[in-house]
Amino acid sequence: MIACTLRLLTSFVCLALSLLAAADSPSQGPGASPTVLIVVGAAGEEEFGLQFKKWAAQWERTVQQAGAKALIVGTEPAAQTNDLARFKGLLLAEPNESASELWLVLIGHGTFDGKEARFNLRGPDLGATELSAWLQPFRRPLAVIDASSSSGPFLSKLSAPGRVVITATRSGYEQNFARFGQHLAEAIADPQADLDKDGQTSLLEAFLLASRRTAEWYATEGRLATEHALLDDNGDGRGTPADWFRGVRATKRAADGAALDGLRAHQFHLIRSEPEQKLSLELRAKRDELELAVGKLRESKPQLVEDEYYRRLEELLLQLARLYQTNRTPGFE
Repeated sequence: MIACTLRLLTSFVCLALSLLAAADSPSQGPGASPTVLIVVGAAGEEEFGLQFKKWAAQWERTVQQAGAKALIVGTEPAAQTNDLARFKGLLLAEPNESASELWLVLIGHGTFDGKEARFNLRGPDLGATELSAWLQPFRRPLAVIDASSSSGPFLSKLSAPGRVVITATRSGYEQNFARFGQHLAEAIADPQADLDKDGQTSLLEAFLLASRRTAEWYATEGRLATEHALLDDNGDGRGTPADWFRGVRATKRAADGAALDGLRAHQFHLIRSEPEQKLSLELRAKRDELELAVGKLRESKPQLVEDEYYRRLEELLLQLARLYQTNRTPGFE
């Protein structure tokens, strides 16, 4: 009986999704697209500077393809700007509260003195504690990607409920040049990263592909890996490595049973599929909320009585189905 009910509910949700995709819904209104703030750090050497600019240009092309807004710091002539002040000005000019996503992408070198991690800029560097304070007022979908060396400590400093944080390293002591940034810049628009075949690449999927390609580079070159990327999106500040995932779901768990990451990051997309583009900001936010609830319920299944688990799951799936049915084009049959 339970299995039959679940099959019917799943079919109902899939039908509602297909109706939404076929309906002639209005396109997204102003402010619906993400804003991506790309920061290119101090190069140190010309070789690195050329690579950083290349990665930033890849991000910019992807943002343009997505119809989103790109803000770039660090590519202007050094004598004409203070990069830290410019970054702070652009960041604090963004709305604190909005349904649209804000992405921060840091490309460059980092340092760690045993206490504080910093992202190297031309002029004053950006500290993890400093950035944490600037982000505290934000109450909007937010993703922070620090693709620099020694970036690990940024994860625990910036972690917050509903926020996605990705670092190229798992600690501040992984101080060698980080190649993860290149692979992530390429993966964010790569259809090969689309593991669930929904026609779009999520930030989680890009993280997984970039991590795999980074590991493959070290293996091919016969080098000991000096960077291990982490992703945190549940607010506990611990992070999860890519090899804990099978597909888009984390299957390994810490010894103390800490919550798993990945659910929220899988809801962030730059280039959205056609059906996804037809969703209003409000509908997408509500859909994401319900999908997160389903994911968290699945994690708690071992602690629940079977009937209680399926009762809660049925309730959430029905809400999802009603959400799509209510918001399809009137009169569409």
